[in-house]
Amino acid sequence: MATASCTSGATSTRESSIAERIVMMCASALFTGLTENDCLKIASCARARTYARDEILFMEGQSARNLVMIQTGSVKLSQTSASGNEVILWMTGSGDPVGVPADTTSCSHSCSARAMEKCHALVWEYSRLQGLMEEYPQIRRNISQILSNRLDELQERFREVATEKVAQRLALALLRLVKKVGKPAMGGVEVSLTREELAQMTGTTLFTISRLLSKWGEEGFVVPRREAVVVLDSRKLEKVSEGEDEEIYDRFQPSSKPLSKLSATSVA
Repeated sequence: MATASCTSGATSTRESSIAERIVMMCASALFTGLTENDCLKIASCARARTYARDEILFMEGQSARNLVMIQTGSVKLSQTSASGNEVILWMTGSGDPVGVPADTTSCSHSCSARAMEKCHALVWEYSRLQGLMEEYPQIRRNISQILSNRLDELQERFREVATEKVAQRLALALLRLVKKVGKPAMGGVEVSLTREELAQMTGTTLFTISRLLSKWGEEGFVVPRREAVVVLDSRKLEKVSEGEDEEIYDRFQPSSKPLSKLSATSVA
């Protein structure tokens, strides 16, 4: 009886895990337009993988071999400049694909990916992914849409660096991050990025980010932490992003990087 009970428990746990995967996949942009049965078949071609905090998923320039979909946790994608400075391109969370290929037949990674915390993921080999795209053409269309959306966001962020003040850029960045990788904490939503990383994402300096976050902390709509920011009032951030407090934060503007020192890559 004990053995039967253990077997039944293991089966139930496995079925629950599969069900969670299917729900996550159906909600992912990568599998938009596919049925639950389609996702079940596609999931059967993946292998589960756990990444430790700070573990490298892949390196910039490395041959692309796998498509990774994050189930839990968050991943940072970045590039390194010729001078060795890291520039954050994306932060990805649950349901987001990492290592999305523009061409599955032969390509290399244009950036590096690092786990920001312990991550559970599903991994498909590119050789298998090619067959899945032939069987389910919607996946190829979804990949094209994902890449197009990311390009649109890069263009938007470049425009922000060119035209918006630092406070607006930081508010816009935090609002995006809250949606992508935010987690409930302290009565708000926590974004696990250091001030230096936020400076990289917004094209400004560590000093400017620290001053802004301290000011916002005093006003009570964020809580700056050592390696994170807790957003308590997204509506207040939205007002800042729209320039409603422009006069208050004008003095922070001189600390931003001159646009001439930025490239499309460095603001990504």
